[in-house]
Amino acid sequence: MDVSIVIPTKNGGELFDQVLDAIANQKTKYSYEVICVDSGSSDQTLQYIKNHNFKLHQIPKEEFGHGKTRNLGASLGTGDYIVFITQDALPANEYWLENFIDAMKMDPEIVGGFGIHYPYPDCNIFDRRDITGHFQGFGEVNTIFSLEDKDRYKTDEGYRHYLAFFSDNNSCLRRDIWEKYPYEDVNFAEDQIWARKMIELGYKKVYCPTAAVYHSHNYPLKTYKKRYYDEYKGLYDLHKYIMIKNIPHLFGGYYKYIRNDIA
Repeated sequence: MDVSIVIPTKNGGELFDQVLDAIANQKTKYSYEVICVDSGSSDQTLQYIKNHNFKLHQIPKEEFGHGKTRNLGASLGTGDYIVFITQDALPANEYWLENFIDAMKMDPEIVGGFGIHYPYPDCNIFDRRDITGHFQGFGEVNTIFSLEDKDRYKTDEGYRHYLAFFSDNNSCLRRDIWEKYPYEDVNFAEDQIWARKMIELGYKKVYCPTAAVYHSHNYPLKTYKKRYYDEYKGLYDLHKYIMIKNIPHLFGGYYKYIRNDIA
């Protein structure tokens, strides 16, 4: 088997059925299997999986963990490559998988890759801006990243974050490397922790803008404070990345971001 596609699921809704349809209709020279690890769905999620004749493994909801559940799903497959996506990440076209694996094969030292996210058509304007700008920063063509400036890596937390960014909403790992270095059992950023370890070990990652999925959320505005707090606390724990460094920076940043939001 060339590829194992692993999807953690719980109450995926009708969008998840569309995701499975898109995966089932991929045009690719690579053989692939789909493994869904469900942690207590009460909607039609299980039936959608059965309708597509994909593999289903069920666990109690108490046993779910971002790292360990993905490790479990990967262990149930045999593909040389492991593709992780989420139940709400919709492949944008029929060549998503083909493009992803082709990119992974560009260099024998590539051990992981991530693809671009497109905002859904109904995405709010702020998240649309942030998602689009974020992925534009990684390039417009397949781009390979590796640790080339060790001194900068030691002192620049932004550079560390840039090199370690990885997203399991749409990612790919080489199985032989994953078997040596599985995900850690953590509550946040299992994907970026893994990518950072790979970069520091001297391996490479690839960004593939042609392996695209639609993925965005329309969270209520009142939830943004907690979301951003959790995100930047996680980035600090992982990379010591400090968003605001001092009081003058606070006021300058406040003006900058409010101005951009109004615009």
